[in-house]
Amino acid sequence: MVNEMNTDYVELYAAPTWQCVMICWGTKYSTSLINNLARSIADKASSQPRFILISDRERPDLADRIELVRFPEYWLAPPLRTAGCHAKLAMFERGIVPTDLPAIYVDLDTIVLGDLSTGLALMKNRQTVAILPSAIIPFGWVGRTLHRWTNGRKYARGNSSFVIYHPGECHYIAERFRSVYAKYPKMELRPMVADERFISWSAQEHMVGIPASFAVKFPGEFMFYWGFWLYIKAWLPWVRTRRRKLVAVTLNGLMIKPEKLMSLKDGDVIVDEKARKLIWSPKTLGHMQSKIKAFCAGSLR
Repeated sequence: MVNEMNTDYVELYAAPTWQCVMICWGTKYSTSLINNLARSIADKASSQPRFILISDRERPDLADRIELVRFPEYWLAPPLRTAGCHAKLAMFERGIVPTDLPAIYVDLDTIVLGDLSTGLALMKNRQTVAILPSAIIPFGWVGRTLHRWTNGRKYARGNSSFVIYHPGECHYIAERFRSVYAKYPKMELRPMVADERFISWSAQEHMVGIPASFAVKFPGEFMFYWGFWLYIKAWLPWVRTRRRKLVAVTLNGLMIKPEKLMSLKDGDVIVDEKARKLIWSPKTLGHMQSKIKAFCAGSLR
């Protein structure tokens, strides 16, 4: 009996070995959604993380496990909170995220299906920055070589729905943005178009792509211009195997938010701003449909 109690105590109070970082400004996302995401991550993690929420305001109903850190005023300037989401670069600001542990940033519209901490294995060293690839040029020696040869004009780019990094090694990203923004206040420099481009440009020497076997963007995985392809893709054995192993899916895009998905009936079709189709059916989504329903139901409580 004593041994069981000691085991429970150690498991409950064990010091975290990683951090989960979330960011929220404005009122687009509810505190209940944030709490649900943290609960989902914690329930599936092999070791409990330290949760950090970077926020522009106090959130009275925030779960006790989540530590709220206020945005520096610099990152709340209106030009930095547009579609480019430059305010997300505050995750690299000195003094915001503790520097003792590696971190995984997740967008708030993320469905967590497995142990998020396994993504830390993608880090080759403390300088590694891993994000989802989103361009033809691959991360690695090809992207680094082009970056050097073109003096930064060509480089591998990614999507920042997930960012795996060590806060103690990445302050230079925020510092470089501050420096470049002072020179280009209208953000006419191409890498300043969005936070993910700036991350890719600044940290190109250390960038790693997050594989589609770990995490995907929902539109890229479950939507396409031709509806018939969605049925074929869902039938492919290797696709089914990979999807079953997915750790996380991000619901990026205005047409695939929880409230929209929960209103769909089997067979419904929606089309996003890029003319990609979603067919809301287990024949195209497989087990993911029920996973999405469960997540969305929890988020909208």
